[in-house]
Amino acid sequence: MREDVETVLARDPSIASRAEAVLHSTLPALWIHRVAHRLYRRRHRIAARVLTNGARVLTGVEIHPGARIGRRLFIDHGTGVVIGETAVVGDDVTIYQQVTLGAVGWWRDMLRPSGERRHPQVGDRVTLGTSATVLGPLTIGDDALIGAQALVLDDVAAGQRVLGEPTVGRPRKRSGIHRADSA
Repeated sequence: MREDVETVLARDPSIASRAEAVLHSTLPALWIHRVAHRLYRRRHRIAARVLTNGARVLTGVEIHPGARIGRRLFIDHGTGVVIGETAVVGDDVTIYQQVTLGAVGWWRDMLRPSGERRHPQVGDRVTLGTSATVLGPLTIGDDALIGAQALVLDDVAAGQRVLGEPTVGRPRKRSGIHRADSA
C-alpha cells in the first residue's frame, strides 16, 4: 500500500502530499482488487465478485478479480477503466480514464479452449492513453505507448507507439440561411 501511495505521489502532478495521495480516487479499486484476486485464486469467486463490484460502484474502475496486476500500477482518472478476467498487467503501467483491456466478444471466446487467455497481456512501463481499447489475447511489449482513442487488435512490439486517428479541423460550410438579426 505504501508503494501505491508513493506511485500516486510520483505520477500525479496534482497530488502535493502523501496524505492527499492516500485519498486518490483509484487506490481503493487497486487495493480491493488485490484482496479479491486472492479470494478468486482460492476459488471464493462470489466473495471476490462482491468486493470488485463494490469497488466499481465506489471508484468507477472495474477490475475482474481474475486479472493479474503488477506492481506500481497507476490509474489516473479511473472512471470507465475495465480490465478483464484473463488480462495481465505488468509493473509500472499507467492507465488513463475509459481504457478497456477486454475480450473480442463472447461469440469468439466461447470457441476458445477452457482456461485460454481472452484478454490482453500488457508489459512493463506501458502507458495506455485515454479511451484506448485493447481487445483480445494479444501482447503489448514493454515500454509501449498506446495513444488516446487507439483501437488495438494486434500485438504491439516493445517500445512501439500506437496512436489513434487525430481529429482534423475543417472549415465550416456556410448555409444559405441568414439570421434575421444579421440583416
